[in-house]
Amino acid sequence: MGALDIKVANKLTYRARKKSDDTINSIPKFDVDEKDSGIENGFKYAKRALGDIVPAGELTGYRDYFLNRVHLIHYQVPKDVDLNRYFEVMNSRGEQLEMHEIVKARLMQRLGSDEERWVFHVIWDACSEMGTYIQQNIDRGESERLFKFNDTESILIPENYNDAAKVFSDENRKGNSIGTASLEDIINPQSAENLESDMPISEEMKDSFQPIIDFPNFLLIVLKICRMDEPDFTPSEFNLDDKELLHEFDRKDIDVRKFTYTLLKARFLLDNYIVHHSKEEDTVDSNPWKLQVLYRADKNHGQLRNLCADENRQTELVHLLSMFEVAFSPRQRKNYLFYCLFYLIRYGCSDMEEYRGFVRKLADLYFQGVYLEPGMLNAKNTPLPGSFDSVILEGNALSPMLLSPEGRIPVKGREAFDAIYGDGTIVSKGVSLFVFNYLDYRIWKFYAEILRGGQYKEGSPVRREFFQKLGCSDFGLNLFDQFYFSSTRRSLEHYYPQANATGRDGALDENQINCFGNYAMIGSEANSSGSNWTPRTKLDHYLDASGKISMVSVASLKFMIMMRICRDEDRWEFDQIRGHQKKMISLMME
Repeated sequence: MGALDIKVANKLTYRARKKSDDTINSIPKFDVDEKDSGIENGFKYAKRALGDIVPAGELTGYRDYFLNRVHLIHYQVPKDVDLNRYFEVMNSRGEQLEMHEIVKARLMQRLGSDEERWVFHVIWDACSEMGTYIQQNIDRGESERLFKFNDTESILIPENYNDAAKVFSDENRKGNSIGTASLEDIINPQSAENLESDMPISEEMKDSFQPIIDFPNFLLIVLKICRMDEPDFTPSEFNLDDKELLHEFDRKDIDVRKFTYTLLKARFLLDNYIVHHSKEEDTVDSNPWKLQVLYRADKNHGQLRNLCADENRQTELVHLLSMFEVAFSPRQRKNYLFYCLFYLIRYGCSDMEEYRGFVRKLADLYFQGVYLEPGMLNAKNTPLPGSFDSVILEGNALSPMLLSPEGRIPVKGREAFDAIYGDGTIVSKGVSLFVFNYLDYRIWKFYAEILRGGQYKEGSPVRREFFQKLGCSDFGLNLFDQFYFSSTRRSLEHYYPQANATGRDGALDENQINCFGNYAMIGSEANSSGSNWTPRTKLDHYLDASGKISMVSVASLKFMIMMRICRDEDRWEFDQIRGHQKKMISLMME
């Protein structure tokens, strides 16, 4: 700027080095005692270069071009980056582009105008910030034209790409953008009043959360949704794994405009219609899973409300969606998330009762159609590639069973479960986390239908019958009201310890100990501390009120029932294991 004789209102500062800061502020005279020779030499080089490249008398035109057509891009370094290593790499050879940045560049090349590339850039960058609501990732003025905000809701207004593109067109924006600004805006800012509508929401005002998926894998879900309209597309051959990101996007026939709008809409639905995890740690008293719509009562503050006004509907949707998430926590191959977003985009999101019914049936079909179907599972009872799509989709649409209120999921018998997961007479090849989480959901659902919200005292016929159905005595209702799917409860433990499985002198054998009835889902903290304890020793330690072991670790509903049976009968042998397994399977099959 000094070499172009431009007066600067916003000056560059160098807070880490006083000499460098003083030298910058002394341009062009450099009348300071201690000067940074690198900065001074750079200024002199710039003055010589301008004399060489700008013809005489044309400096004013060059200066105007430089101020208004050159933009600076703000790149926020991730929090966990080693800064020393980062600057070492940047200074030596530049930063290696990530795969999704390569995809962005390739897609932008297919757009025919600067205006379209601008729209793509702004939407892409806003969607890539996964830890905050999309409504807060876009400049305020544009956000107010994209989303309808009132006291109860936030709705995406544009119904197609053209309508969305108009929001970001040249006549609707004043020069500021997501992550970029012209040099003129930076060095000579307008008044705060003129810029207010185009400024991004400040970071401290954003509602942040832990995203359930990263941006590259989210891009693959959006691309798959776009391709579901292609008659020759085979969904089961599409790989929802970011290792295949470049391969899946390496198609010349991708409609970039359609993809851009679908990206914006899918991101809005992800933030507002799918659960996300708050940044607080899991505690017994507070469910960290949130299913909330962001709306804004005024242009400065974001406010949140539950997606469903009905508390029962809201609670069940939170449990269903978080059940899927803790069972499929890796950020790759999130098939359930694809089905939910595909449903919301293709079939609408205005009826929350229909949405709840869809997610509930999706869970049932996962269990009955995949986890109880031997041909869908590998040697370790893990679903084979393409198995979910083959059951959930019919052609390039969702199965009619999932869409019709009258649709019913075919239910298999207990024999089908025992044949795959073992009944103590044959060895089990393993049980997936989804099966345990699905059972916990079905136990909670049974409670919600029978007792939740009612005033049933201990000993009342309805409450007594409820616990008889679970196979244990009454251990109170607080656990059911406080229950949620903790992301920390991902370890499987044999309640009768595996170390004692000898098959001699009355001890259980390998077949008996590895059946479903003896498994408990538990936090790794609790599992590592007492995996070889006897069942009664575990009972004393896991239910110890001193807090040595977090109740979140042991609060699986199935596990609490197992421990109550052990306390009721003062033992945990194969009779208890077999009886417990039968009752749990009955709950899942009803």
